[in-house]
Amino acid sequence: MTLAIIGGVVGVLGAIFGLVAMLRNKKTDDKSEGEKNGVVLTELGYIKKGIDGIEKRLERQENQHIDVIRHLTKVEESAKQAHLRIDKLEKYHSPK
Repeated sequence: MTLAIIGGVVGVLGAIFGLVAMLRNKKTDDKSEGEKNGVVLTELGYIKKGIDGIEKRLERQENQHIDVIRHLTKVEESAKQAHLRIDKLEKYHSPK
């Protein structure tokens, strides 16, 4: 009977130690998982900032492109008017 009691106590203690070890490992695993998640979120933040910067530069570049196109259109129109005036001068001063 004494062996049965000792065996039962040892079994219960083994189960308790196993449970304590499992809980301790779970805490360590949770902490490790939290650190990994924190690193991932930090890296995502850096990526988001980089993308935001690229988008701002792209928008500025698009605006500059639009300005160049507007300026080119004005220059082409001015050149067209100049050619018309030159053609009129050539007609007026051309030998007949």
